[in-house]
Amino acid sequence: MKALTSEAQFNTAINSPETIIVKFETTWCPDCKRLNMYVDELVQAFDFNWYSADRDQLPQLGEKYDVLGIPSLLAFKNGEKIGHLRADNKTQDEIKSYLAELEH
Repeated sequence: MKALTSEAQFNTAINSPETIIVKFETTWCPDCKRLNMYVDELVQAFDFNWYSADRDQLPQLGEKYDVLGIPSLLAFKNGEKIGHLRADNKTQDEIKSYLAELEH
């Protein structure tokens, strides 16, 4: 998973013709640490391009894309947001279901 550290990097990534997933997180978030325990399994199971973005470092993007809770998994394709899951209270199975829907 590649870290996006600037708005320019973010914009380049989301303009992909393929579906990409951006995991918005922060360093202090306990739910982010819980998700990180199994996120590698998700990356391997779902054939998306995966990125991470620190909401505290890129607050303007969090605001623009309505990231009100962290972690959040946002899906983009051709520059448009096509999915948004606030994952702070979701189980691993619920996250898998969200990602499976994006594959179709």
